[in-house]
Amino acid sequence: MADNQDKKLIIDEDWKKEAQTEKEKLAEKEKTEPKGRGPSGKRAAALPEADFAGLVSMVATQAFFALGLIRVKGEPETPPDLEAAKFNIDLLGMLEEKTKGNLSEDEAGLLEQTLHQLRMAFVQLTGK
Repeated sequence: MADNQDKKLIIDEDWKKEAQTEKEKLAEKEKTEPKGRGPSGKRAAALPEADFAGLVSMVATQAFFALGLIRVKGEPETPPDLEAAKFNIDLLGMLEEKTKGNLSEDEAGLLEQTLHQLRMAFVQLTGK
């Protein structure tokens, strides 16, 4: 115990200067970088521009996933959720009906082809 009392605490003032300099550099870097950070504090990936093809792709992905044609690696295989698949296919069908005559040729073709693929997959799985 006597040994501990005899020891003196020596503080190096240089580390304080270095820490302050580093803090200032980080603050400056945060000012110049975009704010898009996720919950982990890491920079979130840039999102694509919102467009019709992205919307169709999102809904179609949900339908393919519900049909069991897309799986998450490492997750156990689950049976197809035909009700969810039908909902997403019907949603795209409604979108096709409501946007008829208002889409570009490419957008209309994308929607038509996507619906055809999804409907064929649904028929193959259900036998209907």
